[in-house]
Amino acid sequence: MAAQSPQLAAPRSRFVVVGGGIAGVTCAERLATEFPSDDILLVTASPLIKAVTNFKQVSRTLEEFDVEEQASSILEKRYPNIKVIQSGVKQLKSEEHKIITEDGQEYIYEKLCLCAGARPKLITERNPFVLGIRDTDSAAEFQKHLARAKRITIVGNGGIALELVYEIEGCEVIWAIKDKAIGNTFFDAGAAEFLIPKLSAVKPEPPMACKRTKYTTAGGAPGSEIEQSAAANPGEIGSALGPDWHEGLCLKGAKELSHKVHIESLCEVKKIYLREEFQQSEKVSLAFPRVQPDERNAEMDEERWPVYVELTSGKIYGCDFIVSATGVVPNVQPFLDGNNFVLGGDGGLTVDKYMHTSLPDIYAAGDICTTSWEPSPVWQQMRLWTQARQMGWYAAKCMAADTLGEPTDMDFCFELFAHVTKFFNYKVVLLGKYNAQGLGSDHELMLRCTKGQEYVKVVMQNGRMLGAVLIGETDLEETFENLILNQMDLSRYGEDLLDPRIDIEDYFD
Repeated sequence: MAAQSPQLAAPRSRFVVVGGGIAGVTCAERLATEFPSDDILLVTASPLIKAVTNFKQVSRTLEEFDVEEQASSILEKRYPNIKVIQSGVKQLKSEEHKIITEDGQEYIYEKLCLCAGARPKLITERNPFVLGIRDTDSAAEFQKHLARAKRITIVGNGGIALELVYEIEGCEVIWAIKDKAIGNTFFDAGAAEFLIPKLSAVKPEPPMACKRTKYTTAGGAPGSEIEQSAAANPGEIGSALGPDWHEGLCLKGAKELSHKVHIESLCEVKKIYLREEFQQSEKVSLAFPRVQPDERNAEMDEERWPVYVELTSGKIYGCDFIVSATGVVPNVQPFLDGNNFVLGGDGGLTVDKYMHTSLPDIYAAGDICTTSWEPSPVWQQMRLWTQARQMGWYAAKCMAADTLGEPTDMDFCFELFAHVTKFFNYKVVLLGKYNAQGLGSDHELMLRCTKGQEYVKVVMQNGRMLGAVLIGETDLEETFENLILNQMDLSRYGEDLLDPRIDIEDYFD
């Protein structure tokens, strides 16, 4: 009888990183630089990884960068000691320092960093007419549905909802939000009022060349490496979309019209009906409102739609499909079985100030984790691109320091919350406690607004600036950043602080 061949031992690696999004790739890149003679394993379910390009430090805490979607082979060429394993993780055996991938392979680690991101929190699961937008595949799927649509319903009030509502053309949009004003994750009712006219204004022509790489599932010709991988792994959760993800996608519906948005505020989805179900219910649906709500002259809808949304306000609208943009939940599921992780209130893996989870030699960064350290008075965790990059970089720094037995200082990026983005074609800068988060009623707001041009809000407490929202080209971000960090007493300037005739930069530079 032939002797059985001995089973190959599982490959060992000093560092294993799970997740091909910004946090995971940034973490792997930094480790690869710190430990050039060690193999760094990057395990990712997606055929594409997200790379930070054109990184620019705008100020001490504000940073801008582009996000490029690349084949993993490009990352491996740039960092010869990074080995990309394209597979999801099926199980983590923390006591054995081992992960098992979906394809049955085992990998042993000394230190592991979990950067598996988050998944969309859908209003309902397994409904073909409800789409969540999270990664490249779901964005492509959305685009396909939209091309045939005459009306859609968008549910949610975060970043993706704001971008979609502004970008979509050729389609009626019913926008259902549970808050009083749009975009309340990012700004207050005043800022929302400033932005709303943009929903009915003619949009500027897009620039000829988009500075960010277009998001396409197949990276080139049919049969290419990326397309083959994508076909082999349908249904895997990819990493989140980047800023400007909608550029290069044709977000146009089937109607000949530009913007047509109706906002239903202070409501949530009560029930979703498929066409047959709705007809049997004998309920009535409303036509797209011609003007902002007037209950008395609401018209009935004659059209038959594939799906109907009943809102908690009692109104029902028919549409071609529904976009669920109600936020994300940390993607912890693959790692929990048999492991006693401490989870945060939002379901993320709790990490201490060294990005260490509750289990030995396991770190976490980005959307999957929940910070548990006492934050600076002007910083808060938000699941944003900027924080994914910062956390991935810092987690690698902590892993390296621990391996080499060196001390680690808390990174400066956690001193002040700072985020720059774009909404409705305006530059938007958020600093510190920009929405007076956690300040109760013990604060005052100062505002300056030039219609269609800029909106400036600062949050003050005891004469000191704690936060700011800047919409438009205000050029105030660096000055305000310094004022928040220095906690200088500004009482004597009073309302002059925002007087456009006074160049406050001269005061404080």
